Amino acid sequence: MAVRWLPVLGPIIESYQGRFVLGTVRGESAPELVKALQVEGIPTVLALIAGQPVPLFKGIPAEQEVRAILDQVLGFAKENGVTGQVDPGPAPDAEGDQAEPALPPLHQEAFDALSRNDLPGAKAAYQKALAEAPADADAAAGLAQVELLERVYALDADQARRAAAEQPESVERALEVADLDISGGHIEDAFVRVLGLYSAASDEDKERLRERLLTYFTIVGQAAPEVKKARAHLTSLMF
Repeated sequence: MAVRWLPVLGPIIESYQGRFVLGTVRGESAPELVKALQVEGIPTVLALIAGQPVPLFKGIPAEQEVRAILDQVLGFAKENGVTGQVDPGPAPDAEGDQAEPALPPLHQEAFDALSRNDLPGAKAAYQKALAEAPADADAAAGLAQVELLERVYALDADQARRAAAEQPESVERALEVADLDISGGHIEDAFVRVLGLYSAASDEDKERLRERLLTYFTIVGQAAPEVKKARAHLTSLMF
């Protein structure tokens, strides 16, 4: 799973008070592991139960759906004799392992807001962080993720997909479904949908499509192969 999704998934995992431990792997740094686990999209979330990987979901669904899946995992784990909670252990001493670096204050503020499902609070914290440091890539990614969640939470997924099918040339409907696809981890589907409308769109709509794609690139990660491919396609369409 990409680390940039941690501000969204982290607070949910923490709320289970040690019954889950969240670990992350950057796909580009561990291609053998990605291949072994048959990961098809980024981010992908799996559970390890008694040493066995169990696929859970791609992307980050709505919090209620994530919790329902995690509750099922706990039930499955119990059936396989995996119970208990993780003890965080004693604080490291000066000569031992180093503590994980603290988040910058505004990033911590955003993280805490997300843990309360306070999207406006998280958005404001990330915006302030970017105002103070415009080159803060983590704040930019966090803000893009929060804005994506705001848009997705306002949608009825079935209705949005129906409307897009009935209005295949509508940029607005296409962007709604693309948001759902990015949120659900269907990255290539989102990119193909948005790029497919670019050539025939008005100048105003082309700019909307371009800006949304750039936002997706920030969320997914500039090094992801899907992003590199889509960026090259976008460049060819623009020039």
